[in-house]
Amino acid sequence: MRSGRAPQRVAIAGLGAIGKAIARELDRGLDGLTLGAVASGDPEKHRAFLDGLRTTPPVVPLDQLHAHADLVIEAAPSRLLRAIVEPFVSRGRTAIVLSAAALLQNEDLIDLANLNGGQIIVPTGALIGLDAVTAAAVGTIHSVRMITRKPVDGLRGAPFIVDNGIDLDGLREPLKLFEGTAREAGKGFPANLNVAVALSLAGIGPDRTMVEIWADPGVTRNTHRIEVDADSARFAMTIENVPSDNPRTGLITPLSVIALLRKQSAALRVGT
Repeated sequence: MRSGRAPQRVAIAGLGAIGKAIARELDRGLDGLTLGAVASGDPEKHRAFLDGLRTTPPVVPLDQLHAHADLVIEAAPSRLLRAIVEPFVSRGRTAIVLSAAALLQNEDLIDLANLNGGQIIVPTGALIGLDAVTAAAVGTIHSVRMITRKPVDGLRGAPFIVDNGIDLDGLREPLKLFEGTAREAGKGFPANLNVAVALSLAGIGPDRTMVEIWADPGVTRNTHRIEVDADSARFAMTIENVPSDNPRTGLITPLSVIALLRKQSAALRVGT
């Protein structure tokens, strides 16, 4: 820990694949940080995991997390975003948000954070090159497009699939499910397209960022291709993310949060 600084208490809301990975790393020790508390909809389901940590954190209701932490990591179902984030930003604290798509449905939280000196951080997650997009946005970005291809199982149950009665069983070739704005993609695929919303927030906004979504039985990884045309640069990038235990989430997502946490007290920070 940097000299003269008290450890920053971190709370984790949600103990799925992402929340557990971050909790393990905090328990092992991250400079200047300590695991203050966790919240889960079913604490007993995760009792063995929690008891296996070197220091078992308090398990508290969502509305009590702010009493145990300076910073919260939202790694829960997107419908809980407001209940997790609001108590922190209204008190001038920080919330790391993974359900970026849900943030578009709760944009007033950004104003609340601004009013009270709080901060909402959307980590890089599955999107390489987010720094490049952020830098390009200081100038003028003409267009941003993202083409996402996912294994079929990673898309099952998405509201867009259900509402349109799309049958993914027996799919033998790639099927384009959606083409539209990042805002529309976030509504139709709230558990799948947080990466598109993060891209839009870094660049030209959710109403100008265009997205294609494909169900592809030929891929085993969540694949994103980003194409950006700006006055400062034209660039494209592709990332193939290995799915975690949750097929909707890539293994790199919790690693991105851990990297962000490490930056909090680092003497050297690399990246914007």
